[in-house]
Amino acid sequence: MDTRVTGIIFDIKRYALHDGPGIRTTVFFQGCPLRCAWCQNPESWEAQPRLAVRADRCMRCGACLTVCPNADAAMSANPTAVDWARCLRCGACVEVCPSGARSRPGRPWSVSEVMAAVDKDRIFYDESGGGVTFSGGEPLMQSEFLLACLRAGRERDYHTAVDTCGYASPETIMTVAQWTDLFLYDLKLIDDRRHQKHLGVNNAVILDNLRRLADRGQALCIRVPLIPGINDDEENVAALAAFVESLTNQPPVHLLPYHRIGGDKYARLGLPYTLAGVEPPTPERVAQVAARFSALGLRVKVGG
Repeated sequence: MDTRVTGIIFDIKRYALHDGPGIRTTVFFQGCPLRCAWCQNPESWEAQPRLAVRADRCMRCGACLTVCPNADAAMSANPTAVDWARCLRCGACVEVCPSGARSRPGRPWSVSEVMAAVDKDRIFYDESGGGVTFSGGEPLMQSEFLLACLRAGRERDYHTAVDTCGYASPETIMTVAQWTDLFLYDLKLIDDRRHQKHLGVNNAVILDNLRRLADRGQALCIRVPLIPGINDDEENVAALAAFVESLTNQPPVHLLPYHRIGGDKYARLGLPYTLAGVEPPTPERVAQVAARFSALGLRVKVGG
């Protein structure tokens, strides 16, 4: 294993309780091929870190103007105004901001650095049956780095999980599977036309990869976000349940009701939040969806 391999990580969260069994450390990889409107981590979408601005923290000191190569009159009048199309993502403004109003989530990490962070909570993994989960973004987009981290985890006898949308080549996902104890596999829409409309990519490879993993006997947990008006209709719910029921090992299903946590990030990143007016699904609707899966003999849980 080459610990010199590097990748871009935008966050590491300790004591995670919803990213696999036990107490875990979750490592968030930069970059994602999907564009889910409900995403809680839009800062992870692009392969390179994007500037984030918190207007409520800005002191109007103007330090950012002195170092920005594209500073203009609009920024002089309002330092929180960013021309996102012209931003070079150089991070110069982040370095001089005294209040933390500007940040640039994500930086290169080595495998050794990642594992040093993960190793801090070894005792909790041992006592709770936990381990390390690689999430994102989409960790399969940095497959070489992911594999190196998984191998390092295996050397330490950690339980390893990969949280994925499944959008990768079959060769990539099957190679990763050799070093992964559990896949947390997102499943959102079965109809390809709707999938392309709401997520930006087709779903043929996603469904095919899920079948491949199931046929391999891979430990899986299917995660289904419930987004009102997008994928919670009867047609899609029935199609999702039927697809999971058809899998070789019929993995458990976790229903994840939509909520607005993470919505504030979009404004900080200069991105539109198109679901601002969408209400979370009612408990009654969530129970109905759970019943649809249970009726096929599937194991269902609401929440991570």
